[in-house]
Amino acid sequence: MTSQPASTATHPVLRVPPASPAAAAAHFGASLAFHTDVSDVAAAFTADGDPGFVLLDARFAESWDQGHVPGAVHLPTAAVAERARDLLDPAVPVVTYCWGPGCNGATRAALALAELGYHVKEMLGGFEHWVREGFEFETREGRERRDPDPLTAPAGSADCGC
Repeated sequence: MTSQPASTATHPVLRVPPASPAAAAAHFGASLAFHTDVSDVAAAFTADGDPGFVLLDARFAESWDQGHVPGAVHLPTAAVAERARDLLDPAVPVVTYCWGPGCNGATRAALALAELGYHVKEMLGGFEHWVREGFEFETREGRERRDPDPLTAPAGSADCGC
């Protein structure tokens, strides 16, 4: 009896075949129009000059006080419709964040801003990954920085290579 190679149709990864290259390019290109990550935001903040966007923390005041990205604007999701026009220039893109991958507050804030006419992206990973990647953050006591988590940031390098 000869063994047959496993059919890709029964393999869980390829049970649904990959999209065509053109469909994949459209999908991933669209994804990048909606999302950025903490490393790219940090790089934009450390470059000389204006990063070209406003970073918005969409969490409640207690969370903001516990820690936030230096330079971020605090505007809880529930207050976006009422306060966005007082705090944000509609001509400047906004990048939203909340706690982390398990929280959809940044997504809800981005939706509310888009409905008000703002150009908006969401920062993937949120505050959790900002801290885990070793970037400086601010609390009510002052600025802090933790060692990078080797599961989210490369050891000994500021550049992940992606």
